[in-house]
Amino acid sequence: MSLFQNVAAAVNTVVRPLVTSPRWGSLVSGWMTVVTYTGRRSGRRFTLPVGYRRHGDEVTIGVEFPDRKSWWRNFTGTGAPLAVRLDGVDRPGHGVARRTGDGRVTIDVHLDPVA
Repeated sequence: MSLFQNVAAAVNTVVRPLVTSPRWGSLVSGWMTVVTYTGRRSGRRFTLPVGYRRHGDEVTIGVEFPDRKSWWRNFTGTGAPLAVRLDGVDRPGHGVARRTGDGRVTIDVHLDPVA
C-alpha cells in the first residue's frame, strides 16, 4: 500500500464510526455518510465514508483524488448496486461513476423506491 492509501485507511477507520454514531452522526449527516458495496472482482463487501449531496431519490457522491483510489471503478460502465445510509437507514440503489472533463469523478446514485 502507498502512503496515501495507508493514511486514507486510517482516516476511514476514525470517520466511519463517527458518521454512523447516533450521537455524533447528526453533526455530519447532511454531507457525509457511508456507502456499502460489493467489489466487482473480489466479491468482498466494503463500507466506507463518503461526502454526498442528495436531491430526493438521487444522490451524488464526490470522489476525492480519484486517480489515487480504485473503489469507484466498481461503478464504471453500467454501474453496480450499492447501499447509502440516509437518516439512519441503509437505502439500496444503483450507482454509476462518471468522470468530468476536468478529471473529477462522481458517482450518481438512483435510490430504490421506499417500500
